Amino acid sequence: MRYFLILSYKGTNYHGWQLQRNAPSVQAELERVLTALLRKQTPVTGAGRTDTGVHARNYTAHFDTERPVADLEGFRYHLNSMLPGDIAVHAVHRVRDDAHARFDALEREYIYYICSGKDPFSRETAWQYRAVPDMDAMNAAAAHLLEFDDFTTFAKLGSGNKNNLCRVTHAAWCRTESGLVFTIRANRFLRNMVRAITGTLVYEVGRGRMTPEGFRNIIAARDLSLAGSSAPAQGLFLNRIRYPEGIFIADGE
Repeated sequence: MRYFLILSYKGTNYHGWQLQRNAPSVQAELERVLTALLRKQTPVTGAGRTDTGVHARNYTAHFDTERPVADLEGFRYHLNSMLPGDIAVHAVHRVRDDAHARFDALEREYIYYICSGKDPFSRETAWQYRAVPDMDAMNAAAAHLLEFDDFTTFAKLGSGNKNNLCRVTHAAWCRTESGLVFTIRANRFLRNMVRAITGTLVYEVGRGRMTPEGFRNIIAARDLSLAGSSAPAQGLFLNRIRYPEGIFIADGE
């Protein structure tokens, strides 16, 4: 039987989601706790990688059991009591046995936070960027992301992707009391893609070094050497993952 875990984590103390040979990861912590609770080695499959220092508000992972979990809320309580304080499970859902946390995802949403002033409380959860980038220019440039499906320009070298095709459905900046927020949604993302896009928009377009049309041209070029520097990891949050309703099994079924 298969279950989805809906969780959040602060990525500061982890070398990303995925298991690492000699470094802590969120996946390793979940597998440790699930194995202890279920008294059987229990691997976990996540919705995708997040890099070192990147956070998640609503991440999804799945695991399998031989017997049904009788009390899902009680199970969630015990998970949280055993997990470290920077990882929290918000829900446990029974899903179809063929449901997959990664491959069944319809849409993912990332949010990137920029803090415009020095703030000791956001050092690990926002990019503290003192300059004032041109948000209108960055929005004009970001709109071009919806015109393309090949994002080789923003792919990480050596990632081993089968292809660099993504369908971006939303990309926009807004201003908040503390700074700027960038929200981007797509059916999938390449490794480091959001940070590369964010960094290019801020460093190049936001500072007037590149026009919005120039940003469009580097996407079309499919040349990763044309992207600007990536934004720091700490400002990035995986905010939401959307799945088809049909994969969830109602209580009692």
